[in-house]
Amino acid sequence: MNKLLSEVDPQVVEITTKDLARQQNTLMLIPSENYASRAVMEIQGSILANKYAEGYPGERYYNGCEFMDEVESLAIDRAKALFGAEHVNVQPHAGSQANMAVYHALLQPGDTILGMSLSQGGHLTHGAHVNFSGNLYNIAAYGVDADTEQIDMDDVGRLAEEHRPKLIVVGATAYPRHFDFASWRQVADSVGAYLLADIAHIAGLIAGGAHPDPVPYSDVVTTTTHKTLRGPRGAMIMCRSEYADKIDRAVFPGLQGGPFLHTIAARAVAFKEASEPEFKKYQGQIVKNAKALAARLIENGFRLVSGGTDNHLMLIDLTSKYEKMSGRQAADHLEDAGIIVNKNTIPFDKRKPRTTSGLRLGTPMVTTRGMEEDAMVQIADFITEALEGRQKNSIKQRIQEKVKEFCTQFPIYEYLN
Repeated sequence: MNKLLSEVDPQVVEITTKDLARQQNTLMLIPSENYASRAVMEIQGSILANKYAEGYPGERYYNGCEFMDEVESLAIDRAKALFGAEHVNVQPHAGSQANMAVYHALLQPGDTILGMSLSQGGHLTHGAHVNFSGNLYNIAAYGVDADTEQIDMDDVGRLAEEHRPKLIVVGATAYPRHFDFASWRQVADSVGAYLLADIAHIAGLIAGGAHPDPVPYSDVVTTTTHKTLRGPRGAMIMCRSEYADKIDRAVFPGLQGGPFLHTIAARAVAFKEASEPEFKKYQGQIVKNAKALAARLIENGFRLVSGGTDNHLMLIDLTSKYEKMSGRQAADHLEDAGIIVNKNTIPFDKRKPRTTSGLRLGTPMVTTRGMEEDAMVQIADFITEALEGRQKNSIKQRIQEKVKEFCTQFPIYEYLN
């Protein structure tokens, strides 16, 4: 019963060891991923995983929850302090469930939501027809201006007036610019709508002062706790105190049973780490690196959606440089060269979502490893060389070896403390 993992299941150990090598030896540029710290991973694998604790601190449905109450309360208090929120629920298992809980709390099926179109940078839960949000609610979608490829707040206001949504969602998974949350508040107030800010991608930037803050302007804020926040996989909901009871009831018992206390403890650790001065510097470096990577890609002949980035990510429009190459093909070519990105639609994309005309890149993981602007120049050149030489496996293999050697300068576990 107390054997080591290597004795119990060497096959799982082998797979994990292989992925450790992959993470060390490749440049991981997917903007929704990050390396959790040693402390976060340590507590997530602790004995706190053994306890059921349905309910909330002081109101559990199981006995033996004294210390579960302590750790959940600690996570809540730290999140409140970090973001300046009036109320926090740290129980949602994922960002999609957090958004679902908000809709469940504030809306009725058939109510109108104004959210960002999936094809132009929004998330599935912002109203995509293949998602519960698009099936249960009446969706009006906003996107970006065809010329600037940025959100036009005048157009958002026009759509809000036309559709009179009960809830407006501001947030995205593939939008490289800042959100002016004060302007979104004005639009929501003009039609009497709730304002939900989904900051899953930019929560770390916000905590570190590298992005405008939505909390003072929003009725509810949802976020994941990994990505730029660099905690464990999971989510949380922040809201004004007047919505606290509705939000809590929507999460439990409305949509979930027992919370994952080991993960909530890991969130508490991540919130503590995010409150340290070093975290602010780290988030600033993420943005500096993104701007440096974007600038070099532009120098190398790539067109970026909206012309660049204000945050941690960017979108490459492949059609301007490689008309016949899809995002899917480009992502596969880059993986062959040791560079991990993801295919992504670009605004007004003529290709299907499984193919796409774009690539999405981000800098959280390479920044966690200690890379700075000069390294971004090298990464952009690796990307360029790999795509230029995509037809020759020998070229991609040579770049893969160069990437592997480059990565040895930045061992991942040296930066996970």
